[in-house]
Amino acid sequence: MAKNVFSAVLFAFAGALIQSTILFRITPYNAVPDLVLIVIVFSAFYNGSLTGQLTGFFSGILLDLLSASPLGLNALVFVIIGALVGLLHEALSINNLFFGALICTTATLFKVIFYIGLHQIFTQSIPAYIFGDPTFFTELISNTILAPVVFFLLKKFKSILIDQTTERL
Repeated sequence: MAKNVFSAVLFAFAGALIQSTILFRITPYNAVPDLVLIVIVFSAFYNGSLTGQLTGFFSGILLDLLSASPLGLNALVFVIIGALVGLLHEALSINNLFFGALICTTATLFKVIFYIGLHQIFTQSIPAYIFGDPTFFTELISNTILAPVVFFLLKKFKSILIDQTTERL
């Protein structure tokens, strides 16, 4: 499990670098696809809740250190998403790349709702999404479209990302 978490965090870190340097410059409305979220969803769905939580925590801390967000904010959100998606690992045995798009869409919606809720409590320090804003829709659509592509690419590294005892065929 430690190898899977470490590898997933490295992929999430690479995703964070890509989204903060390349994608940030080419996406409309500054709505960057959340590659870190997609990697966490992949790790949690294929390895279970504990791996999802650990991947979410360490990836979130790295993202917090790379961004201007309060330390622990992304870690909190990603731990909860990793735990919830990890529950699907035990409940479903679907191995379809497009199902990953559905899970990532749901995870993105959960992330947005969670940030809005946290913004209501900590008004000044936590940015919030606005549901009617083009930034929200652009990120949601780009995460949905990129999820099958990222899942396909990550499956090429299944020997280091997916625990062989829990692997789905």
